[in-house]
Amino acid sequence: MRRVKVDEGGAGQRLDNFLLRLLKGVPKTHVYRVIRSGEVRVNRGRAGADSRLALGDEVRVPPVRVAERQSAPAPAREFPVLLEDELLIAVDKPAGVAVHGGSGVSFGVIEQLRRARPQLRFLELAHRLDKQTSGVLLLAKKRSALTALQAQFRARTTSKVYAALVVGAWPASRKVIDVALHKFEAADGRRRVRAVDADDEAGRRSISLVRVVQHFQGYTQLDVTIKTGRTHQIRVHLAHVGHPIVGDDQYGDFELNKQLARGVGLAGVRFARMFLHARRLAFDHPASGERIEVQSPLPPECTRLLGALSEPH
Repeated sequence: MRRVKVDEGGAGQRLDNFLLRLLKGVPKTHVYRVIRSGEVRVNRGRAGADSRLALGDEVRVPPVRVAERQSAPAPAREFPVLLEDELLIAVDKPAGVAVHGGSGVSFGVIEQLRRARPQLRFLELAHRLDKQTSGVLLLAKKRSALTALQAQFRARTTSKVYAALVVGAWPASRKVIDVALHKFEAADGRRRVRAVDADDEAGRRSISLVRVVQHFQGYTQLDVTIKTGRTHQIRVHLAHVGHPIVGDDQYGDFELNKQLARGVGLAGVRFARMFLHARRLAFDHPASGERIEVQSPLPPECTRLLGALSEPH
């Protein structure tokens, strides 16, 4: 058993992220397990994975076995920069790249950027995107900026718009999805989310706003604005109402995904990722207070797919 004092590098972090950095080599599923069991204590009290740590907090960490074979260090990698100043950086994250290491992933965007920019004394994620989601990802280069940005995400004063291609003809009258979600750990150790009734004690209210961008034969392109930032929110919401996201490997139409990956019916155009793209993020600059809007164009593979769907069949 050891006790760790939270310093400036850990202040403002979620407990799970703090432990994942502290316990290098420990499987992510095990870290979450010891948090849920109450073995991890913050100031002698139980705390959840999403608890925010403050400067000077004492975290009691139980003995854990670190994997003997340490993974190779993250390679240095830059990502396309959409916006950067002395306080923050917004990058265009590609699909298939995790935002951070853990859960079978050795490293992600944050670890690779830290290696690419060793001169930065501080660099942290301001929010997250799913591994298979592409688009705008915001990082803070100073602790003060991180705290200010995270406060905006918690207060829901940011605006996040995603481009999604879903299966079927989306009804124009359906503009709001207000369905509670429950996050749980499946038997394989992966995070899963399901829709539950509004009065379910395990559920958290989740709201997505949907706008039709374009109809295709058998598909609809949507803009989805999330009012709450739950895990897998858009993916589960859209699948729950019968219109799963194209290429979603957890909540989607698996047989259709296989056909699209082979280019069946698309004039040879193959699509082997999830069509969910964080295309716009708006927030108040942590120093000036100015409203900032960062946009990311659709990736080439997504525009190629839309082009193939537009062709007469």
